[in-house]
Amino acid sequence: MKKVLIGMLQIVGLYLFAEVMGAAAKLLHIPLPGSMLAMIALFLLLQFGIVKMGWIEIGANFLMAELLLFFIPSAVGMVKYRNLLVHNGPEILVVILISLIAAMACSGWLADKIANRRSVRMRDR
Repeated sequence: MKKVLIGMLQIVGLYLFAEVMGAAAKLLHIPLPGSMLAMIALFLLLQFGIVKMGWIEIGANFLMAELLLFFIPSAVGMVKYRNLLVHNGPEILVVILISLIAAMACSGWLADKIANRRSVRMRDR
């Protein structure tokens, strides 16, 4: 029960952080969505040790595990644009496939770099 409560508090914290960064993006006229700015800021805070992974780990793991649910409304919303899909479907599909391949390649490359860095650190100990 304690772990669930901690996870819920971490999710609320991540949400509030994203909202604050969204407000900052609007206030400072930064041409990035607040959610993107929040991800960049959180990454930097984690990298520099200002935010510890343990502070957000349970909530972040839950959100990552349920990530597919966040895309269901988008997929259902595509039904509204049937004519667009009929006329431009192949072009859209090509863009999606290129984006998918690029994202998978970058994710794999980054995961490999992180794994290699961890193995070097473990070996040096």
